[in-house]
Amino acid sequence: MDHGNGETLMTNWIWRGAVLLWAAFFAIVGLRGLFDPMSYSETFNFSITGVAINTLRADLSAFFIIASGAAVIGALVPSWVRALLVPAALFGMAFVGRLIGAAMGDPTNWGIIQGMIVEALTVVLMLASWWVLSRPVTVQEPAVHVSGADDLTG
Repeated sequence: MDHGNGETLMTNWIWRGAVLLWAAFFAIVGLRGLFDPMSYSETFNFSITGVAINTLRADLSAFFIIASGAAVIGALVPSWVRALLVPAALFGMAFVGRLIGAAMGDPTNWGIIQGMIVEALTVVLMLASWWVLSRPVTVQEPAVHVSGADDLTG
C-alpha cells in the first residue's frame, strides 16, 4: 500500500539500486572478458581455443556490456526506463536458447542450470523494475482541513 510520495520514491530507489548492482556485476564480467577472454573459461566453465577466443571476446563482451549499459540508463534516466527491456530481452533469449538446447539433447550440468536461473531472475528483475519505474509518481495533497477562528469561509 502506498502511503505517499516518499514511500513511492524510496521503493523506486530500491528497484534502481537492485538494477545498478546487477549492472555493475555484469559490466565487470563483460569488461574483464573484453580484455581477458580466457576469464570466460573460468567464469562459465568451458574451454576455448584458436580463433574462438576472438569470437568469445567480441560476442560475450558485447552481450554483457550492452545489457549492463542499458540497465544503467533505464535505472537512472526516467524518460529512458524502457531501456530495461534490453537486458530482459537479451537474457530472456539466452534462457530460451538454453531451453531449446536442452530439449534437443545438448549436454547439461549444474553450470547450465545455474545460468538458466540467473537468466530467469534477470528477466524478472528487469521486467519488474521496468513496470515499477514506468509508473508515474504522484504528489498527494494532505487530506487535512483545519478550521478555526481564522477560518473566513464560515
